[in-house]
Amino acid sequence: MQIFFSPASPFVRKCMVVAHELGIADRIEKLPSAAGPVKRDATIIPKNPLGQVPTFITDDGQVLFDSRVICEYLDATQSGQLFPAGGKERWARLTELALADGMTAAALLARYENMLRPEELRWAEWTDGQLAKVRTGLEWLETAAPSFGGRVDIGTIAFGCALGYMDFRFPAVDWRAGAPNSAKWFDAFNQRASMQATLPAV
Repeated sequence: MQIFFSPASPFVRKCMVVAHELGIADRIEKLPSAAGPVKRDATIIPKNPLGQVPTFITDDGQVLFDSRVICEYLDATQSGQLFPAGGKERWARLTELALADGMTAAALLARYENMLRPEELRWAEWTDGQLAKVRTGLEWLETAAPSFGGRVDIGTIAFGCALGYMDFRFPAVDWRAGAPNSAKWFDAFNQRASMQATLPAV
């Protein structure tokens, strides 16, 4: 198995956290990539027309993207329990995944605006609007986090990666100040071996 890899990508991290939780991380070859929102990586495009990470190649050569598909594939092929099989629990975990991924995507857009767009063209209201999505997502999480307990599934993994990305790229945003329940849950969850093994890097 192979994955086009970026050590700073929260979506790649989510896949690798899942792989660690399933005990197969050492079986996945990390392919270097230089994917970006403006200049795409030409080595990825033949496999994924979007030229994005994560892009995953199975042992039999099937190409999978995006991170949600990759994570569910890994869980299904390893008979994991990170994705509930059905019923209300499955829809609840998938909804959590969607919210966490939406928060992460919004944070990425804010990051791109402030790091990649020429300074004279940057739109402060755009950045504020994206980070507002993170804030309202945290409001939801603040109510839900006390019920998470020791849960380890695709919902909690996705939230962990979302909050980890905020710490990594937006250290000046004190999201913990208004979200003590979320902070308490995250600080404990982030100590898992899978989270520590996948800490983002520049």
